Amino acid sequence: MLFQNALIENSATPTAFRVENGKFAAIGPDLTPNPGEEVVDLQGKLVLPPFIESHVHLDTCLTAGDPVWNMSGTLFEGIECWSKRKEKLSKDDIKERVNRAVRLYAAHGIQHIRTHVDVTDPSLVAMETMVELREELRDLVDIQIVAFPQEGILSYPNGKQLMLDAVKLGADAVGAIPHFEFTREYSVESLNFALELAAKENKLVDVHCDEIDDEASRGLETVAARALELELFDKVTASHTTAMHSYNNAYVVRLMRLLKMSRINFVSNPLVNTHLQGRMDTYPKRRGVTRVKELTAEGINVSFGHDDIFDPWYPMGTGSMRDVVFMGLHVCQMMGYEEIMDSYKFISTNAAKTLHLGEEYGIKTGRPASFIVLDADNWYNALNRNAAVLRSYKKGKLVAQSTPGQSEVLL
Repeated sequence: MLFQNALIENSATPTAFRVENGKFAAIGPDLTPNPGEEVVDLQGKLVLPPFIESHVHLDTCLTAGDPVWNMSGTLFEGIECWSKRKEKLSKDDIKERVNRAVRLYAAHGIQHIRTHVDVTDPSLVAMETMVELREELRDLVDIQIVAFPQEGILSYPNGKQLMLDAVKLGADAVGAIPHFEFTREYSVESLNFALELAAKENKLVDVHCDEIDDEASRGLETVAARALELELFDKVTASHTTAMHSYNNAYVVRLMRLLKMSRINFVSNPLVNTHLQGRMDTYPKRRGVTRVKELTAEGINVSFGHDDIFDPWYPMGTGSMRDVVFMGLHVCQMMGYEEIMDSYKFISTNAAKTLHLGEEYGIKTGRPASFIVLDADNWYNALNRNAAVLRSYKKGKLVAQSTPGQSEVLL
């Protein structure tokens, strides 16, 4: 199949690419159709690698208000609401909700999802179910599973063993939540346990790190130091790091050296953390989103995630990563033209580094032919106009498509 007149990753010059056996066979301006070859004219539309969801909780999705609403809008009340909802978990319940959520994502061009799955549950039903769904949904999306201790590793009964069991069940990554542990000592011990387990079992790491407005919450330095010492490097991700928004600048300058040495990834969740953080403030209110602009300027890899879709922590969400980027650019004050044009990388190439996708991702000859076509000529216009994802191809197969709606002004 030959695709013509494509504007690949903001290129101003149309080009063509050929897909054979599910891979990019050739890319270039002078490609001509082979005898009998199907030809698709993309008519100057933007072509990008598929979008990636770096951080979401699929096991909690679509549960807002069941059994109670989070009335304060805080992280901690969200955890209380979820602890009540966990009593109703079953495989059928999880599968029905995740199937709906994944199809929302697919319609928006997402083909890779990293989901955090709560393992502070003696039954581990969510982990077992998500492992099954990873296989059942693999033709539509690639799911990466983080064993996430929502209520702590040291602070939850039998938390360490539950994490070990979750890894045996098939988790791709080990998680932690240092700011929710009872004490600073527990926080450090939980991180040592999580990273050492990942090193031993050859797993990735993704820590819910310092998701709080308390500038004294400094799990990040432990995560980075242990990633460096254990030589895990970019296999480690620090998600949220909202306390970094409140750190004093002198500390951040010192910390930045360690962060660069460690080579860890960061995930920011602009929609949800703008909603959750600053709840204890009067005025001025903190935005509560990590230092995306500064981290990016230092060459540190940052990607964006949705975090929650209509659950106890966030009462909205459609699965559109465009919404995440749009909010992130505003909150992080990254509204220069080039910053906007490059911002698709937060949900594509940067996110691929976070998920450690390697040579399986990207529009290059010999790689899987996974890509999306947007109804715009560049990312600036796609973002500004909320352009639809017209087509989504996964390994050369069309998995989702849309027809843009039309409106008419009558006066």
